[in-house]
Amino acid sequence: MLFDSYGDYIYFDGAMGTMLQKNGLKPGHRPDIMNVTSPDVVEEIHRMYVEAGSHIICANTFGANALALNGTGYTPEEIITAAIAIAKRACGDSAKVALDIGPLGAFIEPMGDLEYNEAYTLFKEQAVAGEKAGADFAAIETMSDITELKAAILAITENTSLPVLASMTFDKTGRTFIGCTPEDFAETALRSGAAAAGINCSLEPGEMIETVKRIAETTSLPLIIKPNAGLPDGTTGAYSVSPIEFANQMAQLIDVVKKAATGKDPDGKGTHRRMIIGGCCGTTPDYILELRKTFGI
Repeated sequence: MLFDSYGDYIYFDGAMGTMLQKNGLKPGHRPDIMNVTSPDVVEEIHRMYVEAGSHIICANTFGANALALNGTGYTPEEIITAAIAIAKRACGDSAKVALDIGPLGAFIEPMGDLEYNEAYTLFKEQAVAGEKAGADFAAIETMSDITELKAAILAITENTSLPVLASMTFDKTGRTFIGCTPEDFAETALRSGAAAAGINCSLEPGEMIETVKRIAETTSLPLIIKPNAGLPDGTTGAYSVSPIEFANQMAQLIDVVKKAATGKDPDGKGTHRRMIIGGCCGTTPDYILELRKTFGI
């Protein structure tokens, strides 16, 4: 099986965007173009996460689609090829590389002007380029629209052999900002062929508990949990949740989720639900180190 070589906990990395902001990314500039202009900076950030204990590193490709890159002078294949190569150099034999795929930046009909087939084609272009470059997974992140999520999953599973790790972003009400529920997400992810499903961004770990619990009660897929390090200070930019507090909140969250998952596993103990855990905005390699200290291998 896909995750049989891992234990109960599989460690993602943490934030890339906020790390790049600390290392030369100027306001208003695109993080993904640094794969070409500053590859050493990107590689060093990946390497720090590998050394912190991440099993899966997300390449710096979150917004590398043709719609978003229009007018930059770069194609998705150029950016993705460079990004996967950088991540693979940093990982060596110590970690796997995920092609990171975020929202396209435009709403699909009827909420917006983007046609479903066009969205599918844009995601397909990213997926094919990622597989060609040597990615091990495709990680779909920060989605809010269930239709866009489905287009992304199907574009990947129908055109590549990349396993899909799918996550959406929910607010404190337990819905995405356009109204998708955790149950709808979990069912769509499973039916569309995702290998794992979960939540990332927007909230700190303690604020995700009920939403992740609902996902766990809906599907037996491995769960992805990638919270933010709280909120940034408006003056200093420092995030409100420290690495130790982050790990403590994650421990509380996962305890609740495992209890919710009881009955999904053959022994009824909820112990075999694999968790793919990491961090989103504001997290650093120190946060991954604290997770490793808390949950072990």
